[in-house]
Amino acid sequence: MDDYETFKKDIFALTQIDLNAYKERQMRRRIDSLILKNGFHTYREYVMAIKGNRALFEEFVNYLTINVSEFFRNPEQWTILEKELLPIILSGTKSPKIWSAACSTGDEPYTIVMILSKYMPLSSIRIIATDIDKVILEKAKAGLYNEKSLRCVPKEFLDKYFTKVNEYTYKIADEIKRCVEFKNHNLLKDEYPKDCDLIVCRNVLIYFTEEAKTEIYKNFNKSLKKGGYLFVGSTEQIIQSYVLNYETCKSFFYKKM
Repeated sequence: MDDYETFKKDIFALTQIDLNAYKERQMRRRIDSLILKNGFHTYREYVMAIKGNRALFEEFVNYLTINVSEFFRNPEQWTILEKELLPIILSGTKSPKIWSAACSTGDEPYTIVMILSKYMPLSSIRIIATDIDKVILEKAKAGLYNEKSLRCVPKEFLDKYFTKVNEYTYKIADEIKRCVEFKNHNLLKDEYPKDCDLIVCRNVLIYFTEEAKTEIYKNFNKSLKKGGYLFVGSTEQIIQSYVLNYETCKSFFYKKM
């Protein structure tokens, strides 16, 4: 492969995705694998190809933005959110502002809606859900999922909000979909929502450099109301969270001080 530094600049110009913010060895290995799979031998060849081929371009962005998601992933953490933190949030507002950042295929924001539906009418629930990958956002809006994605969904929700489309596929109810507003968003360059009661961003920042992670955590903090919560993934505990103006209130949950 030829010059990776030039490739990173070309990709930023094309996609606004800054590859400098990702752990290089891990990301470069993924990209090299994709390029070779498509029959190209240099970064320059590949850049020229994705400039003129929409399908190749979308495949690249989709491959770059690692999308692994499922409903109620790590169920015990969602139980903490529901039983311990949600009552505090709902004691302060009847319509909490919640942002699911890097939401992938929508499993996460739809999980939040289902949990909230036990405590408030669906008509009052509005979740902001964002991702850098426009293709994956279209999948999220479609609301079609395989059995593997649904393995942790409680039976009460599975029966109430999912319809079996065929042997392998389930569709989530439109009444749940209507509660979520999906938007394209780049965590490294776009403006963040304001005055959030809860931000959920899980199993995404592990792919970023320490510098990029710190910047994102700072921006999340600015995005939260005082006393608002950040919910992160199982491998993403914030070391010395107080330096970034967070108080650790539970494992994987941080409160804005």
